[in-house]
Amino acid sequence: MQVLLKHSEEKKDIECSVCKQGFRIYWERSSASERETMRAIVQGELIRHHDNADKSADAHPKKPFNLPEWSGDHQFSGAALLGGLSGLRRVAPTPRQHR
Repeated sequence: MQVLLKHSEEKKDIECSVCKQGFRIYWERSSASERETMRAIVQGELIRHHDNADKSADAHPKKPFNLPEWSGDHQFSGAALLGGLSGLRRVAPTPRQHR
């Protein structure tokens, strides 16, 4: 299961226990028990961001990020697409030419 985290000051689905930075979570479709397990994993990963002794919110990535880590563009992750992350840039399809 993958989740996408995005900084949020307004609505927080989860908060880092070290710096209190809030995040929105975008989930892949999953059961409540899977989400609860992943929430514990996410909390551990947020704490791990502070391993370099930086206790500020700067320890977290500035852009949205996936857990587990994903090397592609965050907006095209399964969590973003299935979790309903808004703001995705969509390219309008070009009309087919009839011959």
